Amino acid sequence: MNADLIIDQIEQIFPDAKCELIHDTPFQLLIAVVLSAQTTDASVNRVTPALFAQWPDSQSLMNADIHDVEQAIRTIGLYRTKAKNIVLLAKALHEQFDDQVPSTFKELQSLPGVGRKTANVVRSVAFDIPSFAVDTHVERVSKRLGLAKVEDDPLKVEEKLRRKVSRARWNQAHHDMIFFGRYFCMARNPKCNECPFADFCKKDKLVAYQQAKKEKQNKEANEKEG
Repeated sequence: MNADLIIDQIEQIFPDAKCELIHDTPFQLLIAVVLSAQTTDASVNRVTPALFAQWPDSQSLMNADIHDVEQAIRTIGLYRTKAKNIVLLAKALHEQFDDQVPSTFKELQSLPGVGRKTANVVRSVAFDIPSFAVDTHVERVSKRLGLAKVEDDPLKVEEKLRRKVSRARWNQAHHDMIFFGRYFCMARNPKCNECPFADFCKKDKLVAYQQAKKEKQNKEANEKEG
């Protein structure tokens, strides 16, 4: 099925998909996205209100005691590394960008803790620049619906989505696919019986590929130990 038609049907299911990370400024969005790596938006949203109340901008956060920042976000995964990164990130914003969040890929990815996915989210949500961030939900949905191959890495998935989805829809389609992956086409117990794409879904092929990859990695690890 054509990618835009897939997005049309997802939007019928989730007409109000949007960024769920709580933020008031581009700086707060950037920090929230960095914190969201390998954890849920809901978990991040439980810590950011107090975090931003105490350190609402780069100048305040760069001067924060790292142990205080760790305590403020300690309920999320990798909190020590993330605390270090966001304090360094705040310092970099102050020293290199006059406390303003940059909008280019190169500048965003020069910041501590910021990779391609984070840069894409910030460009899309904060600056409305056509971008297509690929997180675990977007990657899973893309592969199950045949918009990418099961063996594609996140960058290859992004490249294919950028080709197949109309550019004017990239920003919204990103949210649409996240909602579809988060609340409908979940990793476990997806709602296959209600899915409009069930007749061409490649979920079983993806599962088989992932299982084979895991078995190969385990075998290689055992051989190294032996």
